[in-house]
Amino acid sequence: MRIKGKTIFFDSPPVITGHAGVAGKKEGEGPLAGDFDAVFDDTSMGQQSYELAESAMLHDAIIRALSYAHKSPSEVNMVLSGDLLDQCMGSAFALKDLEIPSIGLFGACSTMALSLCVGSILVDSGAKCVVAGTSSHFCSSERQFRFPLEYGGQRPPTSQWTVTGAGSSVIEYAGEGIKIKAVQFGTITDLGITDANNMGAAMAPVSAILRPQSSVQNYVLTPKNLIAFLISSPFKFSNSVRETDSL
Repeated sequence: MRIKGKTIFFDSPPVITGHAGVAGKKEGEGPLAGDFDAVFDDTSMGQQSYELAESAMLHDAIIRALSYAHKSPSEVNMVLSGDLLDQCMGSAFALKDLEIPSIGLFGACSTMALSLCVGSILVDSGAKCVVAGTSSHFCSSERQFRFPLEYGGQRPPTSQWTVTGAGSSVIEYAGEGIKIKAVQFGTITDLGITDANNMGAAMAPVSAILRPQSSVQNYVLTPKNLIAFLISSPFKFSNSVRETDSL
């Protein structure tokens, strides 16, 4: 592992040997529908709360990813996962029956990238197999950050629709799959956005056009070169699950 500027390079790139993504009904109606491994039409997942439904989706995604990588939970050194709930409870309940050492991460919308980055470093440092994952649910997120749906509050025009879905990847030292040659952790950028209902504007820097200067490690980031975009991207176990072609 070599660090140059803000980028970490791997001499023996870790490999994503299995991955899976599952989503809810709304996401299944969007342009990415064909990329999901499963779409759940009942976003309650047959559970008693939306928080438990979110956990069920993450559990499903992890099991699928392990299956694609031909790995059992007992072969995994650790799981790195997180969600948008207090104390990462969505991940905690998703993992409680798998008996895999767990590291909770909270990066909000960056949690999947964060888990992949940290997981790659762990594999490069000697771990044989690491699972990275994250989840979110529109209904649990509304209750966590704004108002419970039962409140019936009016949504402003700039409010986003939090994804109802979960994703997971299996990272190994060697194997067939996508290689992670380098990772770079983001830095905090504050452009003074104060509207709690306009997350798109607050997160716009992550989608900026990065203009290289003298070297690959240095970039110019100004408000003028930001590209703000909104992604409306969120299940049920029983008969309303739709397996997609990616299976």
